[in-house]
Amino acid sequence: MDMKKVVAFKVLLVLALTIAATGCKKSSSSKNSSRATGWDINSREGGFQYNTDFKEQETSPGLVFVEGGTFTKGRVQDDVMHDWNNTPNQQHVQSFYMDETEVTNAMYMEYLDWIKRVYPPSDENFRAIYHGALPDTLVWRNRLGYNEVMTENYLRHPGYGEYPVVGVSWIQAVEFANWRSDRVNEYNLEQAGYLKRDAKIVDVGPESTFSTDTYINAPTLTYGGNEEVINPDKGNKRYVRTDADGNESNIYATKETGIITPKYRLPTETEWEYAALGLSEIRSYNLYRGRKKYPWDGQYTRDGSRKKRGDQLANFKQGKGDYGGIAGWSDDGADITNAVKSYAPNDFGLYDMAGNVAEWVADVYRPIIDDEFNDFNYYRGNVYTKNAISEDGSVKVVTVDDIVYDTLSNGKIVARNLPGEILQVPVDENETYLRTNFDKSDEINFRDGDKRSSRRFESFNEEDENGEISQTSKMYNSPNNVITRDSAGNIIREYDKSNNRSSLINDEVRVYKGGSWKDREYWLDPAQRRYFPQDMATDYIGFRCAMSRVGSKSKDNSKKKN
Repeated sequence: MDMKKVVAFKVLLVLALTIAATGCKKSSSSKNSSRATGWDINSREGGFQYNTDFKEQETSPGLVFVEGGTFTKGRVQDDVMHDWNNTPNQQHVQSFYMDETEVTNAMYMEYLDWIKRVYPPSDENFRAIYHGALPDTLVWRNRLGYNEVMTENYLRHPGYGEYPVVGVSWIQAVEFANWRSDRVNEYNLEQAGYLKRDAKIVDVGPESTFSTDTYINAPTLTYGGNEEVINPDKGNKRYVRTDADGNESNIYATKETGIITPKYRLPTETEWEYAALGLSEIRSYNLYRGRKKYPWDGQYTRDGSRKKRGDQLANFKQGKGDYGGIAGWSDDGADITNAVKSYAPNDFGLYDMAGNVAEWVADVYRPIIDDEFNDFNYYRGNVYTKNAISEDGSVKVVTVDDIVYDTLSNGKIVARNLPGEILQVPVDENETYLRTNFDKSDEINFRDGDKRSSRRFESFNEEDENGEISQTSKMYNSPNNVITRDSAGNIIREYDKSNNRSSLINDEVRVYKGGSWKDREYWLDPAQRRYFPQDMATDYIGFRCAMSRVGSKSKDNSKKKN
């Protein structure tokens, strides 16, 4: 071949490769250029604002990551109680986060301190808010036992600071999780420069509190609309842009920034059981097939390692009159509860998923799990609400005058909402019309013995002559005790003395999981489940919080698809 032609061919080849490379580079737009339109993202001159630097959800305070997967939920060992309420079924759980330990007295005291500072109980308008959050310390009393030292000291004495809080009802646990969500997001926004530094301590008051939902939906109404707090002069706001006149046009953080975390909440029963089983080796035959009895590996409650051989792996009642073993020998180190992290964690890094205290979970109790309808993130207890909207189209934010108080079955008064929060109302036909996935606000009783149920026993939920559901036809016709207050504030109790009641199960009883310091070994099995009224408390039930994970299933980048 002619040398000139060879040179020309090489030049053309290099040119073609250069053009091809340039074309490829241009087609795979940069992270700040839209693949949909080619427009700039995060331009200070305007346009779509989005956190293109977001890697993955950061682990919030107190939590550990639990990678989701499939497992056999339910009874896999003996059923000596013959409850028949935990039949084995295959479930899949999405990845989530869970508290490393149970919520401690010190953690709950921080919550009480905030309530007391923001809503002083010395003010008659707020007294019920603080008193409604207080744990019931009288749960320690026993008619034939002397436990006054716990009644008087367990909650507040620093000697018990790292012990799990008890005497907390399910309702109080939920309110703690809500409060914690707001405090963590308040801190995150402050660190990012969207809120005035130290505003969470200096500028907070009954009419000027921070609510995550309010900040997302109506940021100008947080802190009572205090511009000095919600729009500080100086800050490190990474996503601020300017309008045509040079004015800042997005001075508030949105969900698109990735700064606002999902909410703390109680774990579902499925999440709790999955996390308690604990083997990170999720493909283990014993775990997958439901042959695992404890949060640790093995079939015994004592440590089999050479260094700690014979030590108990959890805090539980070992026999009649034996809550800890013989002093100095064969002892689990506790007679009542024990400090968190006193025993080894399971493979997810979670402590005390068996023993110490049993724990509230989110679910409303039913003896049957309807896995025929759903086997993904199973949960019974959905009550869907939406933000209340004013006539001018803005969201309604609760004020001091809007606080609603509920009188519980035990006569205790609790606040249903707090100032600064967005008022919630049930969803209506505007959200449910022609939907196939839900059709009303309260779905607690979905497929619960009705005509849609896969397990129909008889014709429940029949209406009487007045058009109301007959008490005798309800699947779970528990006693209907009524408690009211007269004009002087005195409690009026009306006990249901009917002889036709056949159950204690209703929509106000919640599941609790795990064994406690007061339970025998049988209850340490994560599959075991019991229930208790949501507005009552005991000396052996505590709780821990969970948080949903957004984004990838795994934190291990090697598992992610390219």
